[in-house]
Amino acid sequence: MPERELPDGGLDDVDAVTGAVLAASRLLVAVSARSLAEVEERVTLPQFRMLMVLFTRGATKLVALADHLQVAPSTAMRMVDRLIAAGLADRQTNPDSRRETLLRLTDEGRRTVEHVSARRRAEVAAIVERLAPHQRAALIEALTAFSEAGGEPPLPAPAGPHPLGWAADVTTVRDA
Repeated sequence: MPERELPDGGLDDVDAVTGAVLAASRLLVAVSARSLAEVEERVTLPQFRMLMVLFTRGATKLVALADHLQVAPSTAMRMVDRLIAAGLADRQTNPDSRRETLLRLTDEGRRTVEHVSARRRAEVAAIVERLAPHQRAALIEALTAFSEAGGEPPLPAPAGPHPLGWAADVTTVRDA
């Protein structure tokens, strides 16, 4: 992709930004894989992504879940069946339409997401601590814009102190 001149005279190098995002995503995938190590016999990375969608969006219809994950409904159904068998998700009748079924996390599914997220958060925090304050501020702005552009909602605000004991600042970007 070519560079484009911006109104202020600077250049917008889409390739350079894309390369930087891909490098960061490799790091984040590695962090995510390490955070799943304790539960990997029960949950794969794609299944965890489904759990995270249910965690952030709440009870969801299968078609909407498949659409969000960009998989076929049959693939999503197989993933859901595995999560239900593991006790991490369940089905419930939609109170607004008895013909529809909603998928949601069980208490165990919510605890699993919170546990894995806490491990991932701790590792990401250790990396972020190595950045200068001005780099942290720029990262918040950039990642918030990137997440919004990709349609990713923020995580719900925590109820009480963070599982690792810190006070959460809900005005900052949260891991997803």
